[in-house]
Amino acid sequence: MRVLVAGASGFIGAELVDRLAAARHEVVRLVRRRAQSPDEVSWSPAAGIIDFTLMDRVDAVVNLAGASLARIPWTTGHRREILDSRVSTTRTLADAMRKARRAPTTFINASAVGYYGDRPGELITEYSGAGTGFLAGVVEKWEAVARLAPDETRTVTLRSGIVVGHAHSRGHGGSLKRVGTLTKLGVSGRLGTGGQHWPWIAIADEVGAIMHLLESNMSGPVNLAGPTPATADRVMTAMAERMHRPHVFSVPEKLLELVLGQAADELLLSSQKVRPQRLLDDGYRFEHATVETALDAMLGR
Repeated sequence: MRVLVAGASGFIGAELVDRLAAARHEVVRLVRRRAQSPDEVSWSPAAGIIDFTLMDRVDAVVNLAGASLARIPWTTGHRREILDSRVSTTRTLADAMRKARRAPTTFINASAVGYYGDRPGELITEYSGAGTGFLAGVVEKWEAVARLAPDETRTVTLRSGIVVGHAHSRGHGGSLKRVGTLTKLGVSGRLGTGGQHWPWIAIADEVGAIMHLLESNMSGPVNLAGPTPATADRVMTAMAERMHRPHVFSVPEKLLELVLGQAADELLLSSQKVRPQRLLDDGYRFEHATVETALDAMLGR
């Protein structure tokens, strides 16, 4: 296939480009600067500028672009950027597909488990309804724009969890990089009650699932989370054990909220016991079934 990738230089995007190339697919990367190689095409998603004729020449579009959630605190300006960066990139791509003479067969657009909000005590699948909160609102708007793609284009939205990645890969360790840094310094510990479920997924399976979905017949939302749920305590204890560091501190919820604001509630304290039901039903086999093996891979063990 010829695959157009937005967000190709990011943590997940860079791994995806490598995997696509290894599978002998042709990759075209969208960049926000001047194109410097034949496999790059410039665009300006904030201004809605893209060469829509590009869509006639690709089989699939994968959009992984969006402002980082890890930049804390979430000021008013950054909250606006989190929403606008996702909506503008997705809308620009969907508009270009509608203008094309031959729309791409497949559109895979990033999304997030933030859609479900805080759901303690509940097993969440793709059939669960929307939650409440800032991220739930962002994801609802984000996915609504993705659905503006042409009817003939199979559209998938990736409701991704916390990506557990290789610490040495691209100099980025994914969403757990900061947790790893705290653990390495010996100041890791329980966050809030520690019993909240964190919907983790290994980078190998995040990218593996995207590769699977490029050739699947599925459309609509797909949860990208590991098949074995894990609590925040389990994740952080496993990391501390593997790094031979203590796990003794306890940070009360109120202190986290005071320091990190809304991001504490939505990223660290919310509980989401997410099951990747549709991915499993479609026959995807996870490389890392537990968070422990995902952390082993992340730490090069």
